[in-house]
This record gives sequence, C-alpha cells and structure tokens, in this order.
Amino acid sequence: MSVRELVVLGTASQVPTRHRNHNGYLLRWDGEGILFDPGEGTQRQMLRAGVAAHDLNRICVTHFHGDHSLGLAGVIQRINLDRVPHEITAHYPRSGRRFFDRLRYATAYRETVALTEAPVDTDGVLARTPGYTLDARRLDHPVESYGYRLTEPDGRRMLPERLAARGITGPDVGRLQREGALGGVGLEEVSEVRRGQRFAFVMDTRLCEGVYALAEGCDLLVIESTFLDEDEALAVEHGHLTAGQAARVARDAGVRHLVLTHFSQRYADPDEFERQARAAGYEGELTVAHDLLRVPVPKRR
Repeated sequence: MSVRELVVLGTASQVPTRHRNHNGYLLRWDGEGILFDPGEGTQRQMLRAGVAAHDLNRICVTHFHGDHSLGLAGVIQRINLDRVPHEITAHYPRSGRRFFDRLRYATAYRETVALTEAPVDTDGVLARTPGYTLDARRLDHPVESYGYRLTEPDGRRMLPERLAARGITGPDVGRLQREGALGGVGLEEVSEVRRGQRFAFVMDTRLCEGVYALAEGCDLLVIESTFLDEDEALAVEHGHLTAGQAARVARDAGVRHLVLTHFSQRYADPDEFERQARAAGYEGELTVAHDLLRVPVPKRR
C-alpha cells in the first residue's frame, strides 16, 4: 500500500526552543523518502518519529542558514553508518557547495554509501521518476534559496458506466489500460484525466514569483510563516513571510491543504497563526505544524 504523507521533524526558525526543534521535514511519497532542510537535531528527531536512514532517497536543502542545514553532518554520517543500500541524491544551491562539503566531511567517518550531489543553480526540473517530477524555483532571501515542488504525472480514471455501455469488463479493463484500445474502443472514450497530486516546499523568502509558481494548484503546501502580520516590516527586512502572506498565497493558488511552519521564538501562542491565516481568507484545510506531526497528502479529487 502506497503512503504519501509529510512527517514534521522540526518547526523552529533560527534557534530551537524547548518545544520546537530546528527545521526538518520528510515527505513519504509511495516507496521514496525526501528529506527537506535537516537542521540541527534532525537525526534524533528521525528516531523519535520512526524514520530510518534507509527511508531516505533524496535530501533537498533550500539554503545554507544553520536552522536548515546543520543537521546534514549527522544525517549523512547515519546514512553511511547504516549502510543504506541504495543511492541517495542531495540537492542544494550550487553557491553553497562549500558549506555542503564542510558539513558532509565535518568529522572523520567511513563512507559506505553512494551520495550523489546534484546542485541547483537555476529554475527547472531536477529529476524525473515514474512517480513524480521534482522542480526547483528561486526564492527571495538574503542568501541564495530555492523552493521545491513535486508533481505526479497525470493518469486516467476509468468510468464504470462507459465501460459497461461498451461491454468491457473483467481482465479486458486492464488490457484496455495497458494497450490504449480494445475492440475499436479507445481508452479516452471510457476514462477521464485524473490530475496528478502536487506538493510544494517553500522556506525562507519574501513574496516573489517563485513562491506563487511553487504553490500553484498544490494539494499540500508546506510554507514558512516566521512572523505574525503585525511584524510584516521585520519579515520583509529579514526575508521572510507572515502568516497572512502565506495564507493569501495559498488562497490565490488554490491550495487544498496549507501547512504553516518555521515559527519565530518570539511568539507564545501558535493559534494566532491560524487565526491570521483564516482572517486572510484561506478556507481550505489548515495545519499549524508542531514537531513529530504527520500530515497526509489529501486524497485525489
């Protein structure tokens, strides 16, 4: 059985708190695991969440501020200690390669795993697999930063009433799906397009074109909301979003489930992020993230 869910490992911006670890997010997408922005303490959070190094297939780093990348050293060494048997690919801004190298080789250890580096230096497709296409888009932060988006290929949904009208039943349905036509009946005559699911991960950024492009039509959007709306001037100064800004992006992009995260330690009441997101007009499913939360990707429409 396929599983598509977000496992939240940490939700704090800049510094961890008593209740929030540095950033860390694992997307389970069928048989693959994509780890986003492993901040300090991610390896321990993985243990607490029941996530093993063997679950990882990709690591995606948005930028090289410590709360998004200091956990790389421990995660990479754990991958090697556990002798993960498959290749793991790491994506990160090419301009930060020196930081990636320092973290990858922060201490001595025995390398046993093929870790492939695939740095990002422009908008576009990073990988195509049977289950998804992975894209990156440039964001607006004081250091080079990219957001990531997964798009499942569109499929087709069979329509039982049309199949019955043409006398197609049992194993013949599978033959029609595989071959595209059967007995003069084309697949498009008895099915409709089933849009693939879409996921986006947007961290430290001001509002910019890339934010909207990543969020467009997403089933699940994970997006930073470091500040509350009354501190919008601080958000702009430091290259971040407010709860209301993130919610308006989700509203305008038609996002089905919005996950707010990356909260400043200055705020004691997380419910205020939800109140401001709702006040901004977002009416879809909304989650204010906390550590060790699991968020399923919404079922297909």
